[in-house]
Amino acid sequence: MNLRRDVFQAIADPTRRAILLLVTSHSMTAGAIASNFDTARPTVSKHLKILTECELLQQTQNGREVYYTINAERMREVAEFIEPFIKMWDDRFNKLEDIMKNYKPEN
Repeated sequence: MNLRRDVFQAIADPTRRAILLLVTSHSMTAGAIASNFDTARPTVSKHLKILTECELLQQTQNGREVYYTINAERMREVAEFIEPFIKMWDDRFNKLEDIMKNYKPEN
């Protein structure tokens, strides 16, 4: 699938990460999401558009309201990509911790 925007480019922005955290537990309207930020609503709408284009958020129409929910499957794909890097850093920090446990400073 050819998406216009890159998922990692989308989640690099702190506001978009905050939006994702807001909708993890329940769906929210754009207005409800925007009320959590000190920025203009059109700015939040642009962030929502980017997250929707990347398929990190899904839209559901209920009457005149549009609700945004997290796309758990897409987030799982992101997590699966990141997992080897997490393991690599955990291994490196564990090795460093072992070295530091055995370190004896010279007096």
